[in-house]
Amino acid sequence: MTNETDKNKGERIAKLLARAGVGSRRAVERMIEAGMVKINGETIKSPAFLITSVEGITVDGQVVKPPEAPRLWLYHKPTGRLTTYYDPEGRPTIFEALPANMPRVISVGRLDLNTEGLLLLTNDGALARWLELPSTGWVRSYRVRVNGRFHHKRLEEITKGVTIDEVQYRKVEVDLDERKEGVNQWLTISITEGKNREVRKLLEYAGLTVSRLIRTSYGPFEIKNLQKGSVAEVAKSEMLISCRDYFKDQDVEIPDPKKDKKKQTKGDGWAKSKPKKNAKPKKSRSRQEDKSGKTAIRKNKPFKK
Repeated sequence: MTNETDKNKGERIAKLLARAGVGSRRAVERMIEAGMVKINGETIKSPAFLITSVEGITVDGQVVKPPEAPRLWLYHKPTGRLTTYYDPEGRPTIFEALPANMPRVISVGRLDLNTEGLLLLTNDGALARWLELPSTGWVRSYRVRVNGRFHHKRLEEITKGVTIDEVQYRKVEVDLDERKEGVNQWLTISITEGKNREVRKLLEYAGLTVSRLIRTSYGPFEIKNLQKGSVAEVAKSEMLISCRDYFKDQDVEIPDPKKDKKKQTKGDGWAKSKPKKNAKPKKSRSRQEDKSGKTAIRKNKPFKK
């Protein structure tokens, strides 16, 4: 253990506790502010306090274990479960449904109660925070079922970036399915942020009501055929390659992606799809662009006004 004056020793307590899986760095800072973090019985008051190990540290009376090697999982979240460890109303949470042999994990961001699909889980709070940052440039894609009347001008606006209720949203991509009979329409929307209820608010701004929302991918990771409620651990090599910007300054050997062609993911309910024989490579889908070069709406066929 050390302290704030030993500038050349140790790490900030918030950072090390995040790596130990206590929570994200922000969550740990809130715990420190609430007086929940102690070292040898003494309450820590600053997240900048420097430590060399977690020995003697307790959080809300629970002994903190040393950090384990970072691990990453894919989880197919079903609807009806909250992305939280505890709900005062007693509603089901995702963590209650995870396999008993999993370590304590943290979610990378959240999915709403009625949103389903891919959610990343990790035992490393610092990694979770890094994965959440828009600066990674990782795209999060969703399949969305909507109903309502399209406000075409506003739908175009959200593809270029828009301000709604004083909140600025970055540009997104919208790919409309071919319109079929009925009141519902399916589309794919891709975003690079994860603001609260972002997809729902953007589409509501365009005059649409979301009736089903499924996240299908997060950066390089895809849900593929992972069954609802199932968890699949990402292979260590794939995690290191995909998150190399996070691990590059750490004492860890990052595989060469050119030599690591056969990426595998462990866990029940996960399998790589087999390529079809004599299959022709898929052509990239065309995009419409405005004069500034920004991607606008993509669609298979024009929708009816």
